[in-house]
Amino acid sequence: MSNIFSVFSGTGSYIPKVVVKNEDFLKHTFYDSDGERIKHSKDEYTADEGWKKKGEPKSTKQVIDKFEETTRGKERRYVTDDLVTSDIGFFAAKDALISSGIDKESLDYIIFAHNFGDVRADNKRSDFVPTLAARVKHMLEIHNPKTIAYDLPFGCPGWLQGVIQADYYIKSGDAKRIMVVGAETLSRVYDPFDMDCMLYADGAGATILEAMISDFPVGILAHAARSDTIEHAHMLWMDKSYNPDYKGDEIFLKMYGNKLYKYALRTVPLVVKESLDKAGLTLDEVDKVLIHQANAKMDDAILERLFHLYGKKADEIPERMMPLTIPWLGNSSVATIPTLLDMIMKKELTKYSLKTGDIVVFASVGAGMNINSVVYRMP
Repeated sequence: MSNIFSVFSGTGSYIPKVVVKNEDFLKHTFYDSDGERIKHSKDEYTADEGWKKKGEPKSTKQVIDKFEETTRGKERRYVTDDLVTSDIGFFAAKDALISSGIDKESLDYIIFAHNFGDVRADNKRSDFVPTLAARVKHMLEIHNPKTIAYDLPFGCPGWLQGVIQADYYIKSGDAKRIMVVGAETLSRVYDPFDMDCMLYADGAGATILEAMISDFPVGILAHAARSDTIEHAHMLWMDKSYNPDYKGDEIFLKMYGNKLYKYALRTVPLVVKESLDKAGLTLDEVDKVLIHQANAKMDDAILERLFHLYGKKADEIPERMMPLTIPWLGNSSVATIPTLLDMIMKKELTKYSLKTGDIVVFASVGAGMNINSVVYRMP
């Protein structure tokens, strides 16, 4: 018996032009949450424990070197001052339409995942009206009033949650073609005096999901998600600068990095396994894991914990199972996974490829705290 499945028919992305290397942060002075300049001794910082104690003040270079050792991040991309999030979302959306070859007027939905709206370089306030999805639809010059455009704020897992929503629309018969965009300009919302600012980047990715009739399961096979808000709602939040002498009145993105790390290691593998169980698959059948590019060390540890759930050791992880772009693209929140997918589909990551029949697991974790996972079979 034939069934309806949701498959990716097009992908697109926009990688900003401004390259910011780690050494560009040498001019920064970093402060802790108590408003004191970061002080530490060698090897006192770990990704799972954070800054455990204070020692003598060390140079900014030592902070940067420890950051690179911990996260493997060497550089990141920022947008130019003339662009905002909806602009780069539009670039990615146009790219996805070109790769899919579909008529833009045939789209039933445009779902735009982001967290901060449009934040201009000269006025760092979130602008949400009209929605970024409506702005993209306008820029694409789509006239169809039945192309419903709306935004989805869900932390870093926003794009993947948009994919899950699109799958529901398609399988219910409500839609045949849906665009899901994930874009963010974190360079506009970070605190330059908080060392976490080195993680953040800008970027945009977009995908087209289409209905496919098939006798054999393809496309999205299953998904799982969770939201933990009792103890974990405020692990990411907005607050004033850590620098007590900073004169601006902006609020910036803040994060309990070590707590988030522990939470992710404890829960993300469980959600991935839940999605695989729903799909009736085991880890041995998975070819690729495309995970949110938050922190390379954390992503590695999550994959190791996932293998542990199946009674496997870290040295059993297949080579090139989990591609990483954070070393040169940084953490662009909702944009990391669709950008990664687009680069693989367009053969821009030469060591990685996807072919018909491959099982791909998508997974993300972020503010909320929210986690989701999708199991996908390449058509």
